[in-house]
This record gives sequence, C-alpha cells and structure tokens, in this order.
Amino acid sequence: MRKIHSALSLLVLPLAALAAACTSAAATPAPEVREIVDRQQITALVDRLGRALDEGRFDDLRAIFTQDATAKTPGGTAEGRAALIAQASRNHSDEQRIQHVIGNVLIDLRGDAADVRANLIATFAPASADGTIPQPRYTLGEIYRFDAVRTEKGWRLSRVQTTPIWSTGTRP
Repeated sequence: MRKIHSALSLLVLPLAALAAACTSAAATPAPEVREIVDRQQITALVDRLGRALDEGRFDDLRAIFTQDATAKTPGGTAEGRAALIAQASRNHSDEQRIQHVIGNVLIDLRGDAADVRANLIATFAPASADGTIPQPRYTLGEIYRFDAVRTEKGWRLSRVQTTPIWSTGTRP
C-alpha cells in the first residue's frame, strides 16, 4: 500500500504544479508548460473533429476550424468554414454509420502555428433501422495533415488534407 501511495504522489505532484502554472493569472507559464498545453489543445481539436464527424455534430466544426479554413479530402475540396461544414454534412449522412479512429498525432509547433500529422482509419457501415449492429462495408486508412493556428479564441485548424493509403470494401 505504501508503494502505491508513493507512486501516486510522484504522479500527482507534477500534475498539480502544471495545473497551478496554467491557471496562475499573475505569472506567464514557462515555455515548457506552454508547449505541453499547446500540444494538448491541438490534440483535443483533432479528437473533437473525429467526434463531430462520427456523431453528425457539424455545428461543432465552427469551434474547431478558422473562418477561412480549407479542406481537401476524398469527399471533395472546400474553401471557407461554411463550405467545409457543408461538405462534411454531405459526406457524413444519416444513412451511414461512420467511425473515425485517429491516432499517432504528431505536432510540430512553430510559435502561434503548428503542422499536425495523424493516422486515420474511417469505417463506413449502413445505418440500421431495427437497432442491429451493421457490418462495415468500407474501411479507409488515411493520413491526416492539418495546419493549426493560435487565435483569440484558442487553437483552431485552418487546413485539413487527407491522403488515402489503403482501403477495403466498396466506397459508399
């Protein structure tokens, strides 16, 4: 029991120091702390993008992308956030259940901008009216590339581009 308590103390102390550094209004966080927070916030944007697309929450994309964001995906090309949202809603219809599994998020920070790369596996299955779990008909492995920028409202994505690497099944 003492070992567990000691191990937990080693984890809690750095997290408490990080939280205090991030919430202190009087002090500017150390560059290392700012980098950790920036990386976490950018990774959260990528995660929220996957959730918005999976759940058809396209209005959430307004808080993820900049006004002038661009997209280039197998579903088309879009310029401007409104066009990007329209494209996403067309390509993620209620007739399809789509799951975006995003991982290996790598972030190269450049001050108030960042290059982001991630792996994406998107699986498509027909929606089931009777509540049964449908079988996937198409799975696509892609590389996501994003540009991220720090704005007055926090980090936002200004560009998304996907590069298909492999697929199985027939694209819906």
